[in-house]
Amino acid sequence: MTEIHTSATLRSSERVIAGTTVVELHGEIDLLTGQPLSARLDALTAGPCPDLVLDLRAVSFIDCAGLGVLCRARNRTAARGGRLRLVTGRTGFLRILHHARLGDAFEIHARLSKALSAGPEPGGASAAAG
Repeated sequence: MTEIHTSATLRSSERVIAGTTVVELHGEIDLLTGQPLSARLDALTAGPCPDLVLDLRAVSFIDCAGLGVLCRARNRTAARGGRLRLVTGRTGFLRILHHARLGDAFEIHARLSKALSAGPEPGGASAAAG
Protein backbone atom coordinates (compact mmCIF):
# COMPACT_ATOMS: atom_id res chain seq x y z
CA MET A 1 0.00 0.00 0.00
CA THR A 2 1.33 3.45 -0.93
CA GLU A 3 0.76 6.41 1.32
CA ILE A 4 0.29 9.73 -0.43
CA HIS A 5 1.09 12.82 1.59
CA THR A 6 -1.23 15.68 0.58
CA SER A 7 -1.94 17.77 3.67
CA ALA A 8 -0.08 20.98 4.44
CA THR A 9 -0.93 21.87 7.98
CA LEU A 10 1.40 23.39 10.55
CA ARG A 11 0.41 25.36 13.60
CA SER A 12 2.79 27.04 15.98
CA SER A 13 2.74 28.92 19.23
CA GLU A 14 5.51 30.83 20.95
CA ARG A 15 6.28 31.80 24.50
CA VAL A 16 9.33 33.02 26.38
CA ILE A 17 10.41 31.09 29.47
CA ALA A 18 13.28 32.59 31.49
CA GLY A 19 14.73 34.27 28.39
CA THR A 20 14.37 31.22 26.12
CA THR A 21 11.95 31.37 23.23
CA VAL A 22 9.96 28.14 23.00
CA VAL A 23 8.25 27.44 19.67
CA GLU A 24 5.73 24.61 19.89
CA LEU A 25 4.91 23.09 16.50
CA HIS A 26 1.88 20.95 15.61
CA GLY A 27 1.38 19.18 12.32
CA GLU A 28 3.67 18.75 9.35
CA ILE A 29 6.93 20.41 8.32
CA ASP A 30 7.32 19.95 4.60
CA LEU A 31 7.88 21.79 1.34
CA LEU A 32 4.64 23.76 1.69
CA THR A 33 4.87 24.69 5.38
CA GLY A 34 8.65 25.03 5.57
CA GLN A 35 8.96 28.47 3.98
CA PRO A 36 6.70 30.34 6.42
CA LEU A 37 8.28 28.46 9.33
CA SER A 38 11.75 29.31 8.07
CA ALA A 39 10.83 32.98 7.80
CA ARG A 40 9.57 32.99 11.39
CA LEU A 41 12.67 31.18 12.67
CA ASP A 42 14.84 33.65 10.76
CA ALA A 43 13.15 36.47 12.67
CA LEU A 44 13.66 34.67 15.98
CA THR A 45 17.34 34.06 15.25
CA ALA A 46 18.13 37.51 13.84
CA GLY A 47 19.60 39.03 16.99
CA PRO A 48 22.76 38.22 18.91
CA CYS A 49 22.82 35.05 21.07
CA PRO A 50 19.37 33.67 20.23
CA ASP A 51 18.17 31.06 22.72
CA LEU A 52 15.58 28.88 21.05
CA VAL A 53 13.79 25.62 21.82
CA LEU A 54 11.71 23.95 19.11
CA ASP A 55 9.15 21.62 20.63
CA LEU A 56 8.54 19.02 17.92
CA ARG A 57 6.61 16.49 20.00
CA ALA A 58 3.38 17.20 18.09
CA VAL A 59 4.99 17.17 14.63
CA SER A 60 3.48 14.27 12.72
CA PHE A 61 5.56 14.49 9.53
CA ILE A 62 8.82 16.02 8.34
CA ASP A 63 10.45 15.76 4.93
CA CYS A 64 13.83 16.85 3.59
CA ALA A 65 12.59 20.44 3.19
CA GLY A 66 11.63 20.41 6.86
CA LEU A 67 15.06 19.10 7.82
CA GLY A 68 16.52 21.97 5.80
CA VAL A 69 14.48 24.44 7.87
CA LEU A 70 15.85 22.94 11.08
CA CYS A 71 19.42 23.01 9.75
CA ARG A 72 19.04 26.65 8.68
CA ALA A 73 17.80 27.59 12.16
CA ARG A 74 20.70 25.69 13.73
CA ASN A 75 23.25 27.40 11.48
CA ARG A 76 21.82 30.88 12.07
CA THR A 77 21.71 30.32 15.82
CA ALA A 78 25.29 29.05 15.96
CA ALA A 79 26.55 31.90 13.75
CA ARG A 80 25.13 34.40 16.24
CA GLY A 81 26.58 32.68 19.30
CA GLY A 82 23.21 31.30 20.39
CA ARG A 83 21.71 27.96 21.21
CA LEU A 84 19.04 25.78 19.61
CA ARG A 85 17.47 22.75 21.26
CA LEU A 86 14.92 20.31 19.85
CA VAL A 87 12.36 18.54 21.99
CA THR A 88 11.09 15.23 20.69
CA GLY A 89 10.67 11.73 21.96
CA ARG A 90 9.52 10.32 18.64
CA THR A 91 11.75 7.46 17.58
CA GLY A 92 10.70 7.95 13.95
CA PHE A 93 12.02 11.50 13.94
CA LEU A 94 15.25 10.43 15.65
CA ARG A 95 15.64 7.68 13.03
CA ILE A 96 15.19 10.22 10.23
CA LEU A 97 17.90 12.43 11.76
CA HIS A 98 20.18 9.41 12.06
CA HIS A 99 19.66 8.32 8.44
CA ALA A 100 20.19 11.89 7.22
CA ARG A 101 23.44 11.91 9.24
CA LEU A 102 22.11 14.74 11.39
CA GLY A 103 21.92 12.79 14.64
CA ASP A 104 24.83 14.70 16.14
CA ALA A 105 23.93 18.06 14.60
CA PHE A 106 21.25 18.97 17.13
CA GLU A 107 20.92 19.11 20.88
CA ILE A 108 17.88 16.88 21.46
CA HIS A 109 15.83 16.37 24.60
CA ALA A 110 12.82 14.14 25.21
CA ARG A 111 11.15 16.65 27.57
CA LEU A 112 10.71 20.40 27.45
CA SER A 113 11.74 20.72 31.09
CA LYS A 114 15.05 19.01 30.31
CA ALA A 115 15.71 21.27 27.33
CA LEU A 116 15.08 24.36 29.45
CA SER A 117 17.18 23.22 32.41
CA ALA A 118 20.10 21.64 30.53
CA GLY A 119 23.34 23.56 30.44
CA PRO A 120 25.15 24.10 27.15
CA GLU A 121 26.57 20.94 25.65
CA PRO A 122 30.38 20.85 25.83
CA GLY A 123 31.86 21.04 22.36
CA GLY A 124 28.59 21.89 20.62
CA ALA A 125 25.51 19.93 19.66
CA SER A 126 24.64 16.45 20.77
CA ALA A 127 21.78 14.04 20.61
CA ALA A 128 21.07 13.67 24.32
CA ALA A 129 17.76 11.91 24.57
CA GLY A 130 17.12 12.71 28.18
